Amino acid sequence: MVTVRAPATSANLGSGFDVFGVALDRPADVVRVRRAPETTIDVTGAGSQFIPEDPADNTVGAVAEALDAPAHIEIDKGVRPASGLGSSAASAAAAAVALNELYDRGLTRKELVPIAAEGEAVVSGDAHDDNVAPAILGGFTIATPDGIAKVDADISLVTCLPDIVVSTRDAREVVPDGARVADMVETVGNAATLTTGMHRSDPELVGRGMEDSVVTPARAELIDGYSEVRQAAFDAGATGVTISGAGPSVIAACYETDRRAIASAMVDAFDERGVDARVYQTEIGEGATFH
Repeated sequence: MVTVRAPATSANLGSGFDVFGVALDRPADVVRVRRAPETTIDVTGAGSQFIPEDPADNTVGAVAEALDAPAHIEIDKGVRPASGLGSSAASAAAAAVALNELYDRGLTRKELVPIAAEGEAVVSGDAHDDNVAPAILGGFTIATPDGIAKVDADISLVTCLPDIVVSTRDAREVVPDGARVADMVETVGNAATLTTGMHRSDPELVGRGMEDSVVTPARAELIDGYSEVRQAAFDAGATGVTISGAGPSVIAACYETDRRAIASAMVDAFDERGVDARVYQTEIGEGATFH
């Protein structure tokens, strides 16, 4: 048996739509695999009742098929589905790393990224590297058609997950078809600022670079209380706040000393809107690891 832990991730980070991603120190999925004549799947943990165990409808089933690695696969979900924290990517990433090891396929971590992305496409409808890249490689990643760049940044983060469901498909439907030149210029500048901040592990630059006037405002309409939670996080010391992935999680960059106050403020702000939420005081972490 091979056991792999793969972390939750946050994609986009505001200005890096479908490009930026970070691995979070917590929460995480744990996947266990062992050889079998055909692939079977058991799912336990957060939201497991909503996850299909038919290999044809599960991210890890697609990964097993792509690697020609049939196995009995046990998924212990720490990352709730439809959370905006890369739930399907975590499972796919862990399965890709575990099955590659189990069957000695000899693929590098970067070679496993597109395989895990195809697995995630079973759920999201599209194969994107922005979540699976950090889930496998760790750190801050920039995924483009030409390849993946990784930065080992050290930034404190708070992610607040409200008891709201926003599917990736729904979140994609509200993305604008185009943008004004002024908005494009602003977004490019913010993305460059965020990338520089990651290289320097500078929470101020990362926070400024999370600003986005194109995709985030449209998606914010799907999250009850987003504006209030965002302002509460800033008031408590956050350097930047945006939607994590497709939502509904809200992610804040900050200094470590402010993390607890920000976490409490975000939960309280959701509560004032009558929305239950849980919060993770976390940081940029490592990718998939063997356990």
